[in-house]
Order: sequence, then structure tokens, then C-alpha cells
Amino acid sequence: MATRPDPPLRIPLSVPHLNGRELDGIARALASNWVGPLGPEVDGFETEFAESVGARAALATASGTAAIHLALRVLGVEAGDEVLVSSFTFCASANPVLYQGGTPVFVDAEDTSWNMAPDLLADELDRRGRAGRIPSAVVVAHLYGQTANMAPILEASERWGVPVVEDAAEALGARFGDRPAGTLGRLGAFSFDASKMITTSMGGMLVSDDPALIQHARKLARQAREPVVHYEHRDVGYNYRMSNLLAAVGRAQLGSLGHRVEARRRVFQGYAEGLADLPGVTLQAEVGWGFHARWLTCIRLDPEHAVADPEQLRSELWSAGIESRPVWKPLHMQPVYRDRGCPQVGGDVSERLFREGLCLPSSSSLTEEQVGEICGVIREVWHHE
Repeated sequence: MATRPDPPLRIPLSVPHLNGRELDGIARALASNWVGPLGPEVDGFETEFAESVGARAALATASGTAAIHLALRVLGVEAGDEVLVSSFTFCASANPVLYQGGTPVFVDAEDTSWNMAPDLLADELDRRGRAGRIPSAVVVAHLYGQTANMAPILEASERWGVPVVEDAAEALGARFGDRPAGTLGRLGAFSFDASKMITTSMGGMLVSDDPALIQHARKLARQAREPVVHYEHRDVGYNYRMSNLLAAVGRAQLGSLGHRVEARRRVFQGYAEGLADLPGVTLQAEVGWGFHARWLTCIRLDPEHAVADPEQLRSELWSAGIESRPVWKPLHMQPVYRDRGCPQVGGDVSERLFREGLCLPSSSSLTEEQVGEICGVIREVWHHE
């Protein structure tokens, strides 16, 4: 039996939004004949990005995952170490722990922000501290444009001397209080892949207020080459450099960051107004401790009141040429970690979020009419069930 072809995709989940200045940056890099890794565009991008988030030092990397891996390396995470990691996030938050031969210990989310639960983290740190099993680091992910509740997370971590790495790949433009996401822990990692708030097509950034950590990471990102004329290596490094061409794109994109955040917040507001009266539908709230950048607008469907579950709604949207996506499957449920016996702390909240959550199209280039169309499809499902 022939399968029904997929409908043409008219409204993707999240796409790059170029401002027209990217070509000028690329032309500038090409004119200099400096197209390979590193170069003046990389230097400029690092300086400008650090200034934009208020960090003392920054390192442009090949990806956000590379930035997290370098963070763990410079913090001294080694084989056999344990690292506490948000469970409700993408695998890039945890895979670098495995790269180092360590074991991720997954900490559940809390309902308010969908991010790491500070009380569970504090209890686990206290339990391990009393037993003399202090973890080497905490990796806390900021989800969908909203920061975790960083004050109690930092307080609990500092009590036991455990450094915090912020995975801010989804939260560029977000703030905890008046502090930008990614600048509260020892190190912060960002991503610039094609779906993110700004893009270099692929790439990332590592930031810190400790320039020595960034300098160490910079050496490792360049294959750990020693500062001599010939190629000398005393440590294992990586080819985690960003190319000069991509950095030129990043510099152009960075100038539009504020506009991109405003645009995505308008998209969220359109959904909030268009879906307000549908029973069982709620949107991820903006919590009192911070500013939500709204990288993605996500909804929850209460199974007791909603007329459809997330997969049914996703299928209806797809039939209309509209892409949506389940929220993150908790890492403690992922076979790659479960089969390794990675421990978990809690899990009920993130599992419930996974069952009930759906990400809606959120591109900063999305028009008011498109948001209205998406709301119309959702409303039609509710009115026909």
C-alpha cells in the first residue's frame, strides 16, 4: 500500500532570520583572504559577544556542545567523576560528561520554569557532600528562552564548592534578574545553530568572568598546541575553532539580537491571545525571577481538560503544513543514558512535561497572520473534537 506523502512544509518550527548585513561581513572576510579558522572576525565576534552579555572573556567555538565540553575540561572533570545535569534538556548538555569518561546524574525539573529544580539539587548536593561524594560540576540548562532559578542553585553549589556551568544555548537574550543568562556560573555556553536566536549556521561561544579559564579553553580548542614555532603538543586538544567566515555572520547577527528577542516575544503574545480561551491549554509562564527570551513558545495540554494530546495536535498541524515538535524527552529516559545506569534525582515533573508539552513555530520572522493561522488550526481541533 502506498504511503501518503507528507504535505509541503509551509511554516517551520524555527528558522534563521537574516538582516542583510551578513553578506557585508562575508565579503569583508573574503576580501582579506582570511577564510579559515580564527582571524580578525573571530576576534571581533568574541569581543563584541562578551560585551553584549557582560562577560569578561569569550571563546568562539565550533558548536555549543564543544563549548560545554571545553567548560568541563577546564574545570577538571575526569574519568570516573559525577556531574549533576538537568534532565529536561537536549543531549548536548550531558554528552560532554561522557566524553570525559564521567557519569551524568540527572536532576528533575520544577513546574514553575520547567528548569532544574533547586530543592532537588540542594538535597542531592547535601546528601553527596555528607557522604564525601561531591560531584565535579553542575550543568544547568536554561530551557526555551527562560533561565533556571539560579540564586538557590548557585547557593547550594557554592556550599559544597561545586562549579556551575550554564547551558544557555536556548537562552541568549534571557536574564535572571538583571544578569544575562550564561554569566552567573563559572562558565556559560551558547549555541548559534540555524534554529537559535541568532545564527552562524553552526557555532557556539564559551564565556566566563575568569579569563584564565577561557585562555585554557582557547588552547584546548586549538589542538592544545604549545606557544612555540614548531608544532608541540603536551596535552590532548580538539579542533573546536570557529571559522572567520562564520564569525563574520555572527557579528552581523549579533547587532539584531534585541530585535529578534522582541519579535519572538510578540509571537508568544500572539499565541497567548489566540489560545487564551481553549480549555486545557497553557503556555510556559514567564517566572518572576527573570526575563523570558521566548526562543520557542511551548504549550502544555492538560489531559483532564484538553480535547487532544500533543501527538494528535502535532499531527493535525503537520497535515496543515505547520511544523511543531514535542518538548524534550527527559535525559533519564533516553536509552543512551538509561542503559549506562546513569542515576537520576526525581523525574516525575519532566516526564509529565514530556507527555503534555508541544513546541509551536516561533521564528522571529513569523508574521501575525501566520500566528493567527496556527491558532486557527488549533482552535479548529478543539471545536471539532
